[in-house]
Amino acid sequence: MLAMILAAIEGTLGIGACFGAALAAIGAGLGIGKIGSSAMEAIARQPESAGDIRSNMIVIAALVEGVALFAVIVCVLSLFL
Repeated sequence: MLAMILAAIEGTLGIGACFGAALAAIGAGLGIGKIGSSAMEAIARQPESAGDIRSNMIVIAALVEGVALFAVIVCVLSLFL
């Protein structure tokens, strides 16, 4: 009986970890999409500052991607530990 309960808890922890990793990936995708959209609008308004906007966009997108990668790694670690 105890083994069945522990197996059920372990299964739900796996589902939770997968769900957390999926939310992190979806959030990062939406965030980077919003960054790109806003950057393109800003470049359309002021084309002379396209280089500055593009470099800032790349830095911010890398930061968002780093946080998302960290979140996915935490979810995967919680699955195995």
